[in-house]
Amino acid sequence: MSNYHEPAEELSKETRDFSRALNSLKEEIEAIDWYHQRVDASDNVELKEIMGHNRDEEIEHACMTLEWLRRNMPGWDEELRTWLFKEGPIVHHEQDHAEDEQGGDEQDEEKGNDLGIGKLK
Repeated sequence: MSNYHEPAEELSKETRDFSRALNSLKEEIEAIDWYHQRVDASDNVELKEIMGHNRDEEIEHACMTLEWLRRNMPGWDEELRTWLFKEGPIVHHEQDHAEDEQGGDEQDEEKGNDLGIGKLK
């Protein structure tokens, strides 16, 4: 069984690596969920501690894979820098981001940051 939606032989090595990373990330997140549920459901303190440790290891693995995607797959770096580690309600941040994208040219002109070459996007 393949995770590819297109014939593997038609995909570049890079795309196959992206698929490997994305599938690994899904698997790590699934494992985090499983361990977290087991920690929550167990009454045995020592077992909860072990499963909590295992869950945290899976979080580490997911973060490492996410960092690889950020460094290697187009789009991840920009989106992660836009959305992660922000304060306040996430939905409000989405609105702020949309306003920044729409008002960027006028703001640059007002601040004297306009290079006079037009929009680069």
